[in-house]
Amino acid sequence: MSTDLLIPLVHELATVLTARGVMMATAESCTGGLIAATCTEVSGSSAWFDRGVVTYSNEAKSDLLGVPMALIQQHGAVSEPVARAMAEGMLRHSRAQCAVAVTGVAGPTGGTPDKPVGTVWVAWCTEDTHGQRHTQAQCLHLSGSRASIREGTVQAALHGLKNCVLALR
Repeated sequence: MSTDLLIPLVHELATVLTARGVMMATAESCTGGLIAATCTEVSGSSAWFDRGVVTYSNEAKSDLLGVPMALIQQHGAVSEPVARAMAEGMLRHSRAQCAVAVTGVAGPTGGTPDKPVGTVWVAWCTEDTHGQRHTQAQCLHLSGSRASIREGTVQAALHGLKNCVLALR
């Protein structure tokens, strides 16, 4: 995977975060830290990137982000409720005002009829100047190789985070 294609998007996100005085954090499963790696590829990212965690296992999602195991058991790790809980948990466990979380099936194995390879949930949680938290999520249906699914996830996550930060009041 080439982060070179994503760097212009990271610069746009950095500009928006810096202008708003906001820091970000990441909670990643299927991307294994690629969102954080892409962001920190940019010099000066410590001004707007707080932290990132890779919560690949269900236990890590629960231990590090506070995602209830019952939620994972009820909906599966690749689900909207779990993605939302991951983003909200990352915001609670960081100094950031916005967080992005991803959970999905990057393949080439692991897909099911209900959640085929390329199914990815992305969630964004932001905190406005009044301390109100806002969470939204989107399901992606990506295709291609494992690398292209992960790269598409990173792109969607960063683009969505930029839009969420722009909407902050």
